[in-house]
Amino acid sequence: MNEWYINKWNENGGIDVNKIAKELWDWVVTFAVVIIIVFIVRTFLFANYMVHGESMMPTIESGERLIINKIGYEFSEPDRNDLIVFNATEESDYIKRVIGIPGDDIRYEDDTLYINDEAVEEPFLDDAYNGEITEDFTLEEVTSESIVPDDHLFVLGDNRNNSQDSRSIGFVPYEDVVGEASLRYWPLDEFTFID
Repeated sequence: MNEWYINKWNENGGIDVNKIAKELWDWVVTFAVVIIIVFIVRTFLFANYMVHGESMMPTIESGERLIINKIGYEFSEPDRNDLIVFNATEESDYIKRVIGIPGDDIRYEDDTLYINDEAVEEPFLDDAYNGEITEDFTLEEVTSESIVPDDHLFVLGDNRNNSQDSRSIGFVPYEDVVGEASLRYWPLDEFTFID
């Protein structure tokens, strides 16, 4: 006979209701603690997102699933080239790449990004694009501002010709940033940490 079965009987041969109630209570408490931990992790630390659309191709493909680090920006600010998720509208969150941080002057000229008048390499852009990857623009032409304002970001999709980004929606306020894309977990053969 197993121990659980033996311990459920009292001296008179009947079921010991107190022992069963105590064990049931232990299970309820354990389940409640697990639910609370999952709630805290999902609400404050991490979230999972499924990408819809082609604006971040080839870096992130439509249908891929990502883990978003929601706590990291509580201790530091977004940096250039971070892939961030932000609240674009009340119904939609977007994933884009941070191009400009507060104080940056940005322009594109002949498919070259210039930040504060220095050319910047963008190795994540796919060489397979035919022709122009990014139309020429200055920050002032697309936002009416000469530099990225305090507590705001200038973001672009990696698929520059097919992206709703700061060129059309404006700067992203820090308060709208959900977090940084940290991990691609689906499809499994694409499982990678995102730098």
